[in-house]
Amino acid sequence: MVDLIIKSGVQDALSEHPISSDFYEALDGEVAELLEDASRRAEENDRSTVMPQDL
Repeated sequence: MVDLIIKSGVQDALSEHPISSDFYEALDGEVAELLEDASRRAEENDRSTVMPQDL
């Protein structure tokens, strides 16, 4: 699986909190689900382009 998140960006966004090493894998999984759902919605609406409303 391709990493969908950038760890340094996550670290910057959560700079006030320590981050466990397994958090990144869980976050990557959540992002992958979002992308799959967005792709499915675009296809259901007869579009090849994924748009913000697909989120």
